[in-house]
Amino acid sequence: MKLWKIAGAVLAFGMPWSGTSHGADIVDTAIAAGQFKTLVAAVQAAELVDTLKSDGPFTVFAPSDEAFAKLPEGTVAELVKPENRDKLTSILTYHVIAGKVLAKDALAAGGGLTINGQRVDCELDGGQIMLDGAKLVTADIECDNGVIHIIDQVILPIEQTIPEVAANAKTFGTLLAAVTAADLAGTLSGEGPFTVFAPTDEAFNKLPEGTVASLLKPENKQQLVDVLTYHVVPGRVYAVDALRAKKAKTVQGGSVEIAASGSGARVNNATLLATDIDAANGVIHVIDNVLLPSMKQVSCKQMIDRAITQGVPMYNSGHHSACASLYEETLVSVMEMTEDPHLRSSMHAAITKARHQRFASRRAWTLRHCMDRMMVMLP
Repeated sequence: MKLWKIAGAVLAFGMPWSGTSHGADIVDTAIAAGQFKTLVAAVQAAELVDTLKSDGPFTVFAPSDEAFAKLPEGTVAELVKPENRDKLTSILTYHVIAGKVLAKDALAAGGGLTINGQRVDCELDGGQIMLDGAKLVTADIECDNGVIHIIDQVILPIEQTIPEVAANAKTFGTLLAAVTAADLAGTLSGEGPFTVFAPTDEAFNKLPEGTVASLLKPENKQQLVDVLTYHVVPGRVYAVDALRAKKAKTVQGGSVEIAASGSGARVNNATLLATDIDAANGVIHVIDNVLLPSMKQVSCKQMIDRAITQGVPMYNSGHHSACASLYEETLVSVMEMTEDPHLRSSMHAAITKARHQRFASRRAWTLRHCMDRMMVMLP
C-alpha cells in the first residue's frame, strides 16, 4: 500500500477530539472524554484499571458508548457479572496491543497481536480504516502511557477452539476424523496455544490409495499420532513470524521448514493456502499437502513406545511370535539410529539372545526387557 494513501486515511479519520490527554494515562484520558463510560465500567469490572494505568505503553482501540449500545440488549450487563470476568477480560484485552502503535503503523502492518493472544486485522476499505469490521473514528489520541484509537463497534475475539473452527470450515473432514481416531481432539481443544498446519480434504486425497484407511486402524494409532503431531507447533505462531524463523519444531519432535517462494509460502512440500486463521486456543494455517515425518524425525523412544503399544495386545492374545518379531524389528531400527556404542552393544546382545531362545514367549520377553531399559537410557 502506498504510504501517502495510509497517511491520507489517517488524516481523514483523525476527527476532532473533545477530551484531554495531557499529563493523563489511558484510563484517566478515557474518563475525562466522557464518551467511554461503558468501557471504563467494563475495565473496572475486569480489574484491568491498574494494568492500563501502568507504564505500558499500550495501544487501545476504544469502543465508544454508542459502540457498546450496538451490542444485543443485556450483553453488557451480563458481561460485567463476576462469574463472567474471564470472558469480559478476553474481550477487553482483544482491544489492546502492547506497545505504542499509531494508526499509520497499524495499517501498514495489517494489524497487530493483541494482549488477548489473537491478532486483530487493520485494513483500508474504500478510504476507511477498518479494524476487524469496526470503523476507526478518531486516531492517535496521545496519552502518557500509550495511545487511544476510537472505534465504532466492539470487536470480539474468536471463542471457538481449533477443532471447532476447523469443523465450521467444512473442508477438514478427514483431518478431524484422524484427530478423533488418534484421541487428540481433547488436546487440541485444550488451553494450548497451538499452531496447526491443517491439510484440507483434497490434501489427504493426494496420499496413495489406502493410506488414510490404514492410518485410521487402531493398530496404527501411534503412527497416526506421529503424523498429526508433526502438523502441530507449540504456541501461537503467525505467518510473518513463521517465515522469519524459517523452521519450527513440532509437537511430534521433528522440525518443518518454512520458506517463501515464487509460488507462495511453503511448509516442507506443502503450499500455504490460507494463513492466520484465529481460534481461541491457537492459530490455523491451511496447507495443500499432508506433511509426513521421516524416520529420522521419529525419535527412538517414540518407536519403542509405539512397538510396545502394538505388541502388548498381540502378546496377550497369544500371538507371541508376531510380538517378538515386532520387538526385534524395532530394536534393529533403533540400533541403526543410535550412535552410543554401549547402547548398541546392549541391544545387539538382547537380539542375539532372543534369536537363540526356543519359545516365542521368551523371545518376546527378552526383547521387551531390553526395550524397557532403552526407554530409560536413551536420551
